[in-house]
Amino acid sequence: MREDLYGWRAKLGLVYPSPGWVMEPEFYAMSPKGVITLTTRVSFNTTTVEGLQQVGPQSIEAARLLADVPVDSLVLGCTSGSFVNGAAYNRELIAKMQEATGGIPCTTTAGAVVAALKSLGLNKVAVATPYEGEVNEKAQAFLAEEGIETTNLQGMGYIYDADIDSQSLDKVYRFAKKADTRDAQALVLLCTGLRTVPVLEALEADLGKPVISAIQASFWHCLRLAGVQEKTEGFGSLLKA
Repeated sequence: MREDLYGWRAKLGLVYPSPGWVMEPEFYAMSPKGVITLTTRVSFNTTTVEGLQQVGPQSIEAARLLADVPVDSLVLGCTSGSFVNGAAYNRELIAKMQEATGGIPCTTTAGAVVAALKSLGLNKVAVATPYEGEVNEKAQAFLAEEGIETTNLQGMGYIYDADIDSQSLDKVYRFAKKADTRDAQALVLLCTGLRTVPVLEALEADLGKPVISAIQASFWHCLRLAGVQEKTEGFGSLLKA
């Protein structure tokens, strides 16, 4: 058995909605040697505002379970579940997760996206999501609270994870390009059920600007919180920063 499969360098904790399957393989693809991801799930039905509001409370107990490993950092890998109630709620949720784990560094996908944009000095973005209208409004309001201007926001209109997770890379790539605007400093792809990591480099090359995805930002923030500073090629400018 290869020693690097045991996470001697860092064990990342992932709390993920129960129907999802895209985030784990994309975390694996980006992982440098000696870094592994350990996952627990929370029950989840639909990406409606009502459904998303159930994610936060469950994630606190899920984080407590991952702390038994123990992991070196932890992320709630649900973008809309962390932005749906606004910026103050997201910060409070992170604090409660961290308290439940006995002080393990914690983040959420929404928090990680903001941290990623701020680390690159970006505050004006175009956004592509798989969500329906009300959830997209919540996303835009959250970003505004965090001082990030949205030049355009386009959603695919899905409410079920099965539909989101099954979108092809071809469709994601083309939809993302259409969401971009010239005046945006970066393009942001929100949702940890949407396949994004394999197309980030191509999007950055074709658009001539940074492209931040929910999964990429979650991994980057979790990795940095765990103390791993390695620069990684092939997954967009964020992982090289």
